[in-house]
Formats: sequence, C-alpha cells, structure tokens
Amino acid sequence: MSGEDTARIVRAGRRTVRIHRPGKVLFPGGGGAGEYTKGDLVDYHRAVAPFMLPHLRGRPLMLERHPDGVGGPTFMQKNTPGNYPEWITRVEVAKEGGTVCHTVCDDTATLLYLVDQASITLHRWLSRAGPACGGDRPDRLVFDLDPSRDDFETVREAARLLKELLDELNLPSALMTTGSRGLHVIVPLAGDHAVDEVRAFALEVADTLADSHPDRLTTAARKKDRGDRLYLDVQRNAYAQTAVAPCTVRALPGAPVATPLSWGRLDDPELHARRWTVADALDQLRTDPWAGLPRRGRTLGPARRRLETLLGRPSRPAEQARSAAAAIG
Repeated sequence: MSGEDTARIVRAGRRTVRIHRPGKVLFPGGGGAGEYTKGDLVDYHRAVAPFMLPHLRGRPLMLERHPDGVGGPTFMQKNTPGNYPEWITRVEVAKEGGTVCHTVCDDTATLLYLVDQASITLHRWLSRAGPACGGDRPDRLVFDLDPSRDDFETVREAARLLKELLDELNLPSALMTTGSRGLHVIVPLAGDHAVDEVRAFALEVADTLADSHPDRLTTAARKKDRGDRLYLDVQRNAYAQTAVAPCTVRALPGAPVATPLSWGRLDDPELHARRWTVADALDQLRTDPWAGLPRRGRTLGPARRRLETLLGRPSRPAEQARSAAAAIG
C-alpha cells in the first residue's frame, strides 16, 4: 500500500477523524508555487482552527470541493450528504420552493472532516442560522473590491477611500485579502437588520463612493459596463449568498489563503491578494490583525443618518433601495 493510500487518524478534541489518502497531491506545484498534499492541508487547518472557527460557527457553508486536486473537476456543495457523520452540525434554511440542509462547521473535527472531503475553500453565510437570526439577519457586511485587471494598486486605493467613508459613518471595518485578486472590507453588524436592508445600505455606500470617483470605481454589475474601473461588489450581502471565510484556502497555485490583516498593512509594498499561503498564514494570524475590532457590531440607523447628512438628502426609501439592490442581483 502506497503512502498516498494509507489512512491517517487525527485527534481533534474529543473525536478522531480518519484522513483518507493524506499523501494525495491537491496542489501540484510548479512554476514557483509549492506542492501541497491533503495531509499538508490537514496540518494547516489543525493549526489555524482556533483562529478560523469563530468565523464559521453557526453559519451555513457552501463547500468548494476538488476531489482530484485543483487541476481537476470542481463542484460547489450546499446540501449536506446523508453519509456525513451524525455529529456534524446541519441547518435547514429556506430557499425558493423548499429548503437546503447546509453543513455548519462548529469544531475542529468537522473542519478536518471537510478537508478530508477535499473541501478546499469554505464559503460562509454572512448571518448565523438559528433562533437568534434565522439566517436572514446578517452580522457581517462585506464589500468585495474586485479589480478589472491585475493591478493591486487600484485595490489599495479603493480600500483607503472606502475606509475613509466608513470612518465618516462611524462604522468600524476590517480588511482581508481574498487569496485571489482583491480585498474584502468587512463591517461587523449587530444582526438586527433584515438582509434586504443591509444589502440596500451597502449598495448606497458603494454608489456614494463610485459617484465621487466615477473614473476609478463602479457598481456596474455587468463587466462590459465597467471598463478599467474597480468594481465595488456588494452582491455577497444578499440572502443565501456567501463570501470566502477568513483563513480559508483558495484553489489556486501555491495554496493562497484569505487572510485578515490590519489597516496598517495596506501600505506594505509586498502586500497583494495572494500574499499569504498555507506556508505562512498562521504567522500572520498570530499577530491578531483584527484586535482593534469591537466585539459588538453596529446597528445601521446612525450610519444611515450620517450618510444622509453627507449626501444632503434623505437616503432612498426602503422600497426603492430594495429595488435597486435587486437590480444588481
């Protein structure tokens, strides 16, 4: 039996998880990128679990699975298969015409089990499912800064402008590399607003910024309408939409990681969207880059009133805001 085929038993709290074919190469390397096996990803997730799990607990997940590695077929999994262990948390949430039974990652054992299933990237809901919010009261708002071309300087500039506006609105914000092309700017919320209201507010903030810098920024959903401008994407704030989880691995050469960072790192000349990988993301996480973020999220009422003062007009009526948000979805 080859080393690739030998199973590995890993202890995770009170449970043990069987890792099948830990020597299987999931990231083949080459071209200066490192080679990583399933066992390497297990070791990475065991190490980062204390940092990653707080961002996953209670949240429905969409799993990006690569059974044959990043060069093979990919599929996105929402429904939890019936053969998953009974100790893995599941949550049933509403969808049009029915429900979906999502996997929820509440502990290290679940995290390692998902790695064993070649779930390389975890995409999380921005709300928690359960009695507190039922999946439709987000406690995170996300702006995805998506460049039209491979130019990270435009991403830096957009992040600075967005932070300035959020500061004016007295909304704390956190910064994260996506591990792909851009950055996410994340605003912690109190979880007391409906998802449509949150998305509409995010769009109005993005529109305000784009209107102030029309040559550099846009909220146009269609690529043909963007030109060379950076896209301020707020579509991840819609119901049942997801965003890549902090600390998750992206299915790209070198195994880059979506990594939290402090705003002070934005000026680092070595910073780019794939700055950290499974080889060094843990060192960055240990610096506690989001230490200054308040424990309780904000309500949007005061921020909306500040935005109205800034614009010199009332914000959009709720129905109009919802229609505008729906138009980009």
